Amino acid sequence: MQQQIKVMLELQDSMNTKVHADWRNQDFEWYRAIWIECGELLDHYGWKWWKKQSPDVEQVKLELIDIWHFGLSILLQSGTGIDELAARVARELEIATSEPDFRLDLEAFAGETLITRSFNVKSFGRLMAGMDLSFNELYSGYVGKNVLNFFRQDNGYKEGTYIKEWGGQEDNEHLVQVVQKLDKASATFKDDLYQALTTRYQSLTA
Repeated sequence: MQQQIKVMLELQDSMNTKVHADWRNQDFEWYRAIWIECGELLDHYGWKWWKKQSPDVEQVKLELIDIWHFGLSILLQSGTGIDELAARVARELEIATSEPDFRLDLEAFAGETLITRSFNVKSFGRLMAGMDLSFNELYSGYVGKNVLNFFRQDNGYKEGTYIKEWGGQEDNEHLVQVVQKLDKASATFKDDLYQALTTRYQSLTA
């Protein structure tokens, strides 16, 4: 787990650097991005008592993975080394909760984020437990989204030349299919994923 956390921290640092070379000194409000995501997540889970709603579990999991991106950014901004951070997160990430109502854990997490403007790894683990989001799912989902973001940028996303639909499917769908075929525990998972996306993109957009 610690090695996979290190990979995620390195990927997040790389993506943030791609957006702004000196991102650590910009005082970006990562905490604000987190609580906004919490509100969007709650809409997918359902909270309106005046209409029938069922949790969209897969969408909620995707929102949790987005929150993880911002949480890693907060941790990295502290200036602590990546190896030390990876060890700390591995110690603190306990995927367990005693709260049967996911929404209460979510509100406690959002409130804590607003008050402290930080990221509580243990509280996030409670949210993972509430949605049965395993660490392996978090890892593959995070790495997949991060690699896809890099892939888009490298293939003209910013310039408007990137083709988002390949062979009748959007790139997100291709991502899911490619990830399923790879060894997610491999140390080269992110590189294998990038290469697989490149091969598929070139063959379907040529």
